Amino acid sequence: MALSRLASSSSRSADLLKPLCSAISLRRPISTDTTPITVETSVPFTSHQCDTPSRSVQTNAKELFTFFRDMALMRRMEIAADSLYKAKLIRGFCHLYDGQEAVAVGMEAAITKKDCIITAYRDHCTFVSRGGTLLEVFAELMGRQAGCSRGKGGSMHFYKKDSNFYGGHGIVGAQVPLGCGLAFAQKYSKDEAVTFALYGDGAANQGQLFEALNISALWDLPAILVCENNHYGMGTAEWRAAKSPAYYKRGDYAPGLKVDGMDAFAVKQACTFAKEHALKNGPIRGKSLSLVEAIKLTSSCSVCCAYMQILEMDTYRYHGHSMSDPGSTYRTRDEITGVRQERDPVERIRKLILSHDLATEKELKDIEKEIRKEVDDAIAQAKENPLPESSELFTNVYAKGLGVESFGADRKEVRAILP
Repeated sequence: MALSRLASSSSRSADLLKPLCSAISLRRPISTDTTPITVETSVPFTSHQCDTPSRSVQTNAKELFTFFRDMALMRRMEIAADSLYKAKLIRGFCHLYDGQEAVAVGMEAAITKKDCIITAYRDHCTFVSRGGTLLEVFAELMGRQAGCSRGKGGSMHFYKKDSNFYGGHGIVGAQVPLGCGLAFAQKYSKDEAVTFALYGDGAANQGQLFEALNISALWDLPAILVCENNHYGMGTAEWRAAKSPAYYKRGDYAPGLKVDGMDAFAVKQACTFAKEHALKNGPIRGKSLSLVEAIKLTSSCSVCCAYMQILEMDTYRYHGHSMSDPGSTYRTRDEITGVRQERDPVERIRKLILSHDLATEKELKDIEKEIRKEVDDAIAQAKENPLPESSELFTNVYAKGLGVESFGADRKEVRAILP
């Protein structure tokens, strides 16, 4: 009898310890080890009028986990935005970035918040890489007060001035001259910083881009033009729109680099190279397999010594051009699946973590579960956030204090004096 009670008690004790043991063994802490790890870029860089950076890139466990988490969060955020749009909680235009996350993450790893970034309308993930929050993203997408542009900008007009992120622009190619203006301000103020002006292959034939390139090279501005070449301008393949789709060579007198924009470490290496060159020698024009084929101007370059560079980032978007584009009428599903299987930027980092035995597959899955909860919580908060007050229609339009009057259609009655 006593032995029976003892066995029963031992069994209950073991059962009580099971949840504790499983919780303890659930996952190792995320490594913050900064011991150097050397990785090699997926493919060599291709240069125009400059040397090429080394394919060997220094990283560490902490950075690998940061890259994985940041890109997995961006991926989940964009997938959630797709669902919200289909549920009609997001209205208007919406351009998603899933597939291109390595460009945003790799670029941010190479620069500081003193450096400026300006981009087109596919801007959600670039905003997050600059320090934006999920709540600011979803609130802005749903037109709520807590949005990064107070709910008045929507998907195409994200903005974070305190991190030198200047949008978010809906007019094709128009952000590039503005980016060169930011670079002019940096040079004038002696800031020792650079500006990355991002555009897509669809904007690469814009006349204003070449005008901005010319004046930036002429004035030796610390501008790096980054062409995110996802190979389709809306639904038009690059070969149907460009006689010469080697966008990193478009600068002619400006050095350029072609970069694997699906490899975060290749992007990091190219952007580090371009920034160092711009500060030491002058502007860089960059293109990331969109425009990370940028300006590899080095002291050994006898042909070109411009500060400006071009980076062409060779990348790929999984969604269509925008939410109104199914993305399957001008390319095959096999093409999309092939890129996912062979070049996916998140999976590339996952394989590196596993190959260096920094985490198990289950531990990485647990991180993704946490990310999904973060995204769901941010969406719930954004839904509860109020819409902007009607008075916000009149703010951020004119300079304050000028007494600008708003009239009715017949101009006989003053409807409001704008603040």
